[in-house]
Amino acid sequence: MKVLIACEYSGTVRDAFLACGHDAMSCDLLPTDVPGPHYQGNVLDVLQDGWDLMVAHPPCTYLSNSGVSWLHRDPTRWERLDEGAAFFKLLLDAPIQRKCIENPIQHKYAKERIGRSQSQVIQPWMFGHLEQKATCLWLEGLPLLLPTNDVKAQMLALPKNERERLHYLPPSPERWKLRSTTFQGIASAMAAQWGNA
Repeated sequence: MKVLIACEYSGTVRDAFLACGHDAMSCDLLPTDVPGPHYQGNVLDVLQDGWDLMVAHPPCTYLSNSGVSWLHRDPTRWERLDEGAAFFKLLLDAPIQRKCIENPIQHKYAKERIGRSQSQVIQPWMFGHLEQKATCLWLEGLPLLLPTNDVKAQMLALPKNERERLHYLPPSPERWKLRSTTFQGIASAMAAQWGNA
């Protein structure tokens, strides 16, 4: 299967599909963090290249519910919200039969502009990670992603700052990268379950 992992620099999802024998390539404006098939540039350059499946991780800075209060403090963010929603919708409407667009919980203004609700909400603890971070999936031509290793009970026994580690990361130049990297358990589940969809 020919698989495009859009807006991914980490190589996590790409490498999960490669490990399952697929022809997978990541694409991002940034270089890849690990060696592997990667197009550094605009995803629009490769979007029409005959993909069987796309997993996309569009930027969420102006769409995420966690940042909604900034819209009312900084009027310039409304234009960026419109741009972010238009890009998200472009990926959602891409001419690829099977696709997953991933993003955190979105605020109402993003939802209004995108016009489609997510297909499901997943958590890292459903896939073996002792953390919580709600992630929404917009699916087309793909089944819901099934949990592979539910560790919710163990996760809930941890202190809040440990199970919500990504939320409590201190400010740093790498914070955004750490928060946006896909959990390995989720990437592996995507490759295993959708690789033959």
